[in-house]
Formats: sequence, C-alpha cells, structure tokens
Amino acid sequence: MKKSALNTLFFQPQHTKKVLLSAWAILLITPAVIYLSSVNLFPSIALDSWFAQALYWLTSTGTAPYGIMTGILILVVCYRSLSRQQFMQLVLAVSISMAATLSLNHFLKPYFAEARPNAALLEQEYLLNTQDFYQQTKADKRELIGTAIHQLEVARPDLNLSPSIKRHWQHEVGYAFPSGHTLFAVTLALTVSFYLLMAGKTLLPLMLFGWAITMGFSRMLLGMHWPQDVLASTAIGGSIAFISIYLTQALWPAINNLFVSRLKAA
Repeated sequence: MKKSALNTLFFQPQHTKKVLLSAWAILLITPAVIYLSSVNLFPSIALDSWFAQALYWLTSTGTAPYGIMTGILILVVCYRSLSRQQFMQLVLAVSISMAATLSLNHFLKPYFAEARPNAALLEQEYLLNTQDFYQQTKADKRELIGTAIHQLEVARPDLNLSPSIKRHWQHEVGYAFPSGHTLFAVTLALTVSFYLLMAGKTLLPLMLFGWAITMGFSRMLLGMHWPQDVLASTAIGGSIAFISIYLTQALWPAINNLFVSRLKAA
C-alpha cells in the first residue's frame, strides 16, 4: 500500500484524536501510579550527578526564556513538515492553548498555595519556614532559599546540589501546584502532534510524547513538584489541548473565508 493511501487510512481526524487520547492516557497513568503508590521520587537521586544535570537541561526546555525557544523550534520544524493551511491551523491552536495554559497557571498557583518539595525538605531540616517564606517578595525568597541551600550542604552532606540545580532552586521560588512545565509540555506536545499526525508525520509526535513524559519526571526528581502536581497538570494540559483543537477546527472555516475575501478585495 502506498504512503498516501496509508495516510488516508490512518490519519483521519477521528482516528488521530483516538491516538492522542491513548497518548494522553499513557501520560496520565505514569504520575497516577506514582501518586497512588505513595512513592517518594525526591530526594531519590544524587543532585550533583550527571543524571541530575541531564534532568536539569531537560527541565530547562520548559523554563523561561528557553521555553519560548523550544516552542519556536518546534514551530519551525512543523513549518517545514506541514502545508501552509495545516501550519496556520497549528499556530492558531497553539496560540489558544498557550494563552489558556499561562492564564490557568498564573491563577491556580496562588489559589492552592502549595509548597514545593524542595522547600518542604528545607523546612524538615529546620532551615526554612515555608509559611513565612511564601509571604516574601521574589527577591527575598531567592535570598532565603540561597542561604538555606548553603546550610543544607552542612546539615545533609548526602544532598549536595550541582551549581545549576542550586540556581534552579533559587529561580523557581513560587508555589508548586500546578506544574507549569508539565502543563506547557503536555499541552504543546498533544496540540502539535494532532496536526503532524493528520499530515502523516509520526517521528516528531513520538519525540514530543517522550519529552512530555520525561518533563514530569524531571520536575518530581529535582524536587520542584509533587506527583499530584504532575498528574493534575497532565489532566489539565490534555483538556486544554483537545479544547484548543476543537475550537480551531470550529473557527477555521470562518477565519479562512475572511482571509480569502480580504485577499480578493486587495
């Protein structure tokens, strides 16, 4: 069977949505199992090891400003892989999903006011008071956690942090829930994958799926999020992705007609 025939058979909208639903289910199962089994992933690795450093570089792909670069890079690859109309639909869907993701993340963090695992660890070692800590300004929180990290190296020599992870802990001083990195990765991966799969492309969706699932692991292993944060963020991110795809498909005919009519008028 020729490739075009395979695309017609396997990459119809309904089939593609089923594939995405299956991928979303797998993304949900991983943190759900960790959460339900009460497994503590932090601290479970040496935070000054090469593995921790690799996780740091992975998690940085979702950290501003590198997250913006990640999104641009993905769009550039998609531009070369999709037709003009498919790419324009993808850009619209990604714009809707990213706006929703950023807005929800900004609203939910202060609403739930959940301390991060690393802050909870520092409090357990009597090096930080999380209730007071989260009432401070961002600059003061960074100074306080920097001092606590220095004291932790004395109190817990088994928990040495690499310089990059020390900087990451000092940079990420907001509340834990939800995981903005997981929201970003899951939403972007599922939204982009829909249009790539519709075009018969499978390699990049598989890579994006792997990126999304390992992003959640990196956040838990580095002490930035609890399993429930990653689980809920995966659920929210998938919902946003599907709603964004639905809205794009519903709005696109009108947007396309408007665009064509303006071109004719010009």
